[in-house]
Amino acid sequence: MTEMKQFGLDVSLSEEVAQGHYSNLAIISHSSSEFIVDFATVLPGVDKAHVKSRIILTPEHAKRLLRSLQDNIVRYESTMGKIEIPSPQPTPEAGPKMGEA
Repeated sequence: MTEMKQFGLDVSLSEEVAQGHYSNLAIISHSSSEFIVDFATVLPGVDKAHVKSRIILTPEHAKRLLRSLQDNIVRYESTMGKIEIPSPQPTPEAGPKMGEA
């Protein structure tokens, strides 16, 4: 188990948790008292996304997470370059369109 000092706290990190989970999809929902973030993996050609981790946050902590992510992205882009998000490409519809042979 790894231990880290951060903000004056002892933070422990087990080997299993340290391995992490890959996620390429986050699904966010909320109620009046909490935000729920499901981290999932979507694979090409598979119709089902598998949730790997669910994090439940208070609204205050959700906002702190948002600010922290914004700060970290600014620092990342200042050294690594701008993160480009590609525009979604239109998918061709199957079958002929009206007026086409």
